Amino acid sequence: MASMKATVGWAAITAIAPVAWGTNYYVTHEFLPAGHPLWGAAIRALPAGLLLLLLARRRPRGSWWWKSLVLGTLNMSAFFALIYLAAQLLPTSLASTIMATSPVVMMLLAWSLLAERPRPRHLAGALVGVAGVCLMVLSGTGAVDGLGVLASVAAMLMSSLGYVLAKRWSAQVDVLSATAWQLVAGGLVLLPFAVAVEGPPPALPPPALLGFGYVTVVATAVAFAAWFAGLRHLPAGTVGLLGLLNPVTGVLLGTTIAAETLTPRQICGVALTLLGVLLGQAAAARPAATVSRGSARIRRSRARGSAVRPG
Repeated sequence: MASMKATVGWAAITAIAPVAWGTNYYVTHEFLPAGHPLWGAAIRALPAGLLLLLLARRRPRGSWWWKSLVLGTLNMSAFFALIYLAAQLLPTSLASTIMATSPVVMMLLAWSLLAERPRPRHLAGALVGVAGVCLMVLSGTGAVDGLGVLASVAAMLMSSLGYVLAKRWSAQVDVLSATAWQLVAGGLVLLPFAVAVEGPPPALPPPALLGFGYVTVVATAVAFAAWFAGLRHLPAGTVGLLGLLNPVTGVLLGTTIAAETLTPRQICGVALTLLGVLLGQAAAARPAATVSRGSARIRRSRARGSAVRPG
């Protein structure tokens, strides 16, 4: 029972990340300056990393200097830039559908790199969840830009690999420090490219400053810390399926704030996506419960043995 409660607790903490990322679309569209993707990504990543570094008060040591650079590039700098490029070249519906395949890729990578065999409920949850996302967001898109598809697929593959590597490498490092190092490294990688491609940083009026404050603190620092904490305590398949809450949040936020209409098809899509997420949580909780029952049986067996053993 305690293991099941812990699983549910870590799932709730991890869910903070995709929900925060789902709100990021609205904040970026409404408050942040357009046309500066590299500066936007650098301003998002670097201050968030420095904030977490201030809290963690720990610098990288040994191999973590290059590991931070690798993870920061996969999970932050290159990922942020590719996502922005995909958003510019593809309809949001198609980009979201491509990203929704990430749980399947994470399961396969975790199987090969972490020896975490995909569980049937994880695979079923992924299929149901992807179908739900398609119902929610996918519609007739007309002509499809090949470069946009390539950017979206590359972003999905890079982040999936980065998350699994973070789970593999971060076991001996606290979550805040590992997250801070990745964000700082990702931001520093972005800075020279931002200067070379986009020139000086854009002027930020008060609404943009407030928007960046939210994106930096909530949708980046808090969100990534919660996400990597979940990766440490839950199977990669479970965490990947929780990521499907991202498009659900975007759709529901559009209906509540942007006054968009939620169609019956989207309602079915939301229900299917949530069902896929729940299947992933059930898959994570069931082994924990099985282990607990097995341990209880062993303790009872030992107790019976000690009761008949001669003193």
